[in-house]
Amino acid sequence: MDDLTETKMRELIEVAKRAFHVHLQTGTGGNISVRVEGANHVVIKPSGVGFNGCTPDNLLVVDLEGKILQGSSKPSKDMPFHLGIYRVRPDVNGIVHVHSPWATAWASLGEEIPVLTLQSSSKLGRIPLVPGGKDGSKEASEAVVEAFRTPSILAATLQNHGAVGVGRTLLAAEEIAELIEETAHVAMLVRLAKNR
Repeated sequence: MDDLTETKMRELIEVAKRAFHVHLQTGTGGNISVRVEGANHVVIKPSGVGFNGCTPDNLLVVDLEGKILQGSSKPSKDMPFHLGIYRVRPDVNGIVHVHSPWATAWASLGEEIPVLTLQSSSKLGRIPLVPGGKDGSKEASEAVVEAFRTPSILAATLQNHGAVGVGRTLLAAEEIAELIEETAHVAMLVRLAKNR
């Protein structure tokens, strides 16, 4: 393994632990990946491994077509949309997909998260809702990639599924995922207050 890939593995482990500790993801769900700049490959969390359980021994290194270059773990069913986003967005070097509760609540309602705060408005613009499809299906993956084809889109929710944040770095993507969750929480509190 080259030094850059090893560095990216350490980066993924550190950012995954941050996402776990701020309660963006529990159990073994969700996924996180980082592009290895200057190479045609990505470090990604495999299926069945929690964000807090990532180690250099269980992470996968794959090329942008999904061929496993390193590791023996089972690839996540979310891997196709991660790789698809990297293919259409050369500016994206990190992706965080989580099942955070507030964002997932809006996604399960089938509604876009209202972007109400100045911070979320300036940093996110909007958070499109990607229509549901069978989890892990080609159609569902293609719908996610299509949503992120627009360069201004940094965040989306997946109907009945969760949220996705992207960024120029993996930490930037994780911070977008945090902002999606905060935005979703604020929007739900505002809705509840209005409906009293």
